[in-house]
Amino acid sequence: MAAISAAQVKELRERTGAGMMECKKALVETEGDLDLAIEHMRKSGLAKADKKAGRTAAEGMIMARTSDDGKRAALVEINCETDFVAKNEDFQAFTLAVVDLILEQDPADIEAVLNSTLSEGQTVDERRRQLVAKIGENIAVRRFERYATENGTLSAYLHGGRIGVLVDLGGGDADLAKDIAMHVAASNPAYGASDEVPQDVLDKEKEILVAQARDSGKPDNIIDKMVEGRLRKFLAEITLLGQPFVKDPDQSVEKLLKAQDAVVRRFVRLELGEGIEKKSENFAEEVMAQVRGD
Repeated sequence: MAAISAAQVKELRERTGAGMMECKKALVETEGDLDLAIEHMRKSGLAKADKKAGRTAAEGMIMARTSDDGKRAALVEINCETDFVAKNEDFQAFTLAVVDLILEQDPADIEAVLNSTLSEGQTVDERRRQLVAKIGENIAVRRFERYATENGTLSAYLHGGRIGVLVDLGGGDADLAKDIAMHVAASNPAYGASDEVPQDVLDKEKEILVAQARDSGKPDNIIDKMVEGRLRKFLAEITLLGQPFVKDPDQSVEKLLKAQDAVVRRFVRLELGEGIEKKSENFAEEVMAQVRGD
């Protein structure tokens, strides 16, 4: 058979993004047939992606996008295994393409996202698997949020690619919406208002506060007042409306909104890797895993 030329290897590298030796090996195995080599490498790439699927991916990035008319906004979290890969141009381009797709197509869930077609004709999952094969790390499209409004103001705020916030504001203006989004990023309220806090959460906190107050040895009527005051403080700490506004701690978010005749209809905050149990490995084991191609 004819020798494999450097030009053939170069073209295959450009079309697959794979390493030089992998490209040369694929061309040798397919006797220089470029299309067959691509098919061969895609199959190989899918196998590699499946093999890496069980590896913990808690790094990555959160990306946000807002439509030109400001009526739609989206967030997505896409994970990889290391911060180094999170800075990779291909990984970041993939994340941007996925959030744009979510913004435009409004998929129902992650499965729908993975099965949706990107502009170059691949599905999101096909492109994800190709990246796994090229980069060598597990990559996962973990979660997303998308807001749309007819008469409100949306704000999408990113903090360092690790925290993303969407806010849907009624009344007010774009500056206020951004301020609220920045506040949510910084203060991480669990609920919007005190009436949204589940009763079981209140009951549990009250149980703890009562036990703490009884240790003081004070009479029951004093204990009741102590618990009532501490419960109010607890609610202020965990609710958006009750928290002191980060840019002006002398006023609460609720007072800020009332002053501008505005209301937060909904908000969401995503923090990179939250809830993912990170696997602990020592350095030697990690190196050996890479050598073995695990």
